[in-house]
Amino acid sequence: METIKAYGYYFTNAGTPLERREFTIDSIEDDTVVVKVAGCGLCHTDLGFISGNVKTNHELPLILGHEISGTVAASGSIYENLVGKNVIIPAVLPCGECDFCKSGRSNVCRAQKMPGNDFNGGFASHIKVPGRFLCPLPDDTGKIDLSQLSVVADAVTTPYQSLIRSKLAEGDLAIVIGVGGIGIYMVQFAKDAGATVIAMDIDNDKLSTAKALGASYAINSKGLSEKDIKKSIRNLVKENNLPKNRWKVFETSGTGAGQETAFSLLSFAGTIGIIGFTMDKVTIRLSNVMAFDADIFGNWGCMPENYPGAVEKVLKGNINILDNIEEHPLDSINDIIKLAMDHKLSKRAILKP
Repeated sequence: METIKAYGYYFTNAGTPLERREFTIDSIEDDTVVVKVAGCGLCHTDLGFISGNVKTNHELPLILGHEISGTVAASGSIYENLVGKNVIIPAVLPCGECDFCKSGRSNVCRAQKMPGNDFNGGFASHIKVPGRFLCPLPDDTGKIDLSQLSVVADAVTTPYQSLIRSKLAEGDLAIVIGVGGIGIYMVQFAKDAGATVIAMDIDNDKLSTAKALGASYAINSKGLSEKDIKKSIRNLVKENNLPKNRWKVFETSGTGAGQETAFSLLSFAGTIGIIGFTMDKVTIRLSNVMAFDADIFGNWGCMPENYPGAVEKVLKGNINILDNIEEHPLDSINDIIKLAMDHKLSKRAILKP
């Protein structure tokens, strides 16, 4: 193969700016491809790495970024048919051979690899990845640019996996706690499935967006006790003839307070999905799960085989991504990271090489 000249922004130490460095790709394994990056989303997990609150699996320096779309520029012998194809790189790449993978739980494959965590990620011009589980895109993606579809790799597909796990159906009541970068898509998927959606957050602007994108009701939980929150929801249920039980609660805020609120909303035959990540510890009474004959599940990413379904809903317009993203040059990444750390981004940032 011809040598590919590339560059990326390397994370070297917590709390320090990412460093731009040049590198070359001059060899490709048989089962590997090189993707020319179109866009890479900045995720809450990336900020956790950068702050030092979360450790990367790979030693530093490391190129971060796991929400990636692009075009296959070169390949090894196995995936030559993908050269020239536009693709999304799943944020979690399983091995495909272990018991988890073969039993339909590939998203928790213990040999999984995550771009920007286990190997150099997408804050770069090019990335080398296994070709097996890439999600090919249609040649025509309509009004949505390839770079904009990078957000599908995590922010969109993670709640889509939760939708499937929860078995949410038409007529159900869905409560989404935290309607930021992940939660806003959980709202849309729940609405698309035919559920009535209650959005909950401490930010009125986020709640307004959630209502515009499918939430029937919004609750600003800032300063409210768990008792007050539950009372507000019960009032909505009574006034609007909504389901009194079997609530599907999706915790996407990634906070201890959000998790405690989610557990307080457990109902008979109800379901709680823990989707947001936090290192906070919470105190709960697990016997409530038994007493309510309820279900609680966790959600780590999305299985690659579920990506096409999410992509289809985005391209058909069922799920709106364009109003929830903003694009920036990759070379402005340190400025964008600072804005994200200071909570000054209202939309998910996508970095374009």
